[in-house]
Amino acid sequence: MLLIDDEQTLLEVYASALATEFDVATASSAREAEFILHKRSFKVVLADHLMPGGNGMGFLVRAREEYPHMQRILVTGYMKPEMLMRSVNEAALFRYLLKPVTLPELLQVVHDAAKMHDASVSAG
Repeated sequence: MLLIDDEQTLLEVYASALATEFDVATASSAREAEFILHKRSFKVVLADHLMPGGNGMGFLVRAREEYPHMQRILVTGYMKPEMLMRSVNEAALFRYLLKPVTLPELLQVVHDAAKMHDASVSAG
């Protein structure tokens, strides 16, 4: 799975929690994440919404076009409900998580997303 967040501490906490069960790659910007995606594929990508040099939602919308089976999860501190609904539809998000995200919640959502990826790949 690919984790994208400009907050290094949060990136490390998420990565260490997920690394026990997933092969985790990390990026601190949307640009770095796009570079990584061109080198290898992932079942799940989790992106922070607000980052310098491009937001996570824009990245997830582009990722949907290029990698339709990869499940997309957005982490956000705050978003207006109407913006959230539009974002969920545009990026076809698997789920969005509101900060602060608990580690059990993070693990559960990533597990569910990985299962959804496997089901969508085997179905189509």
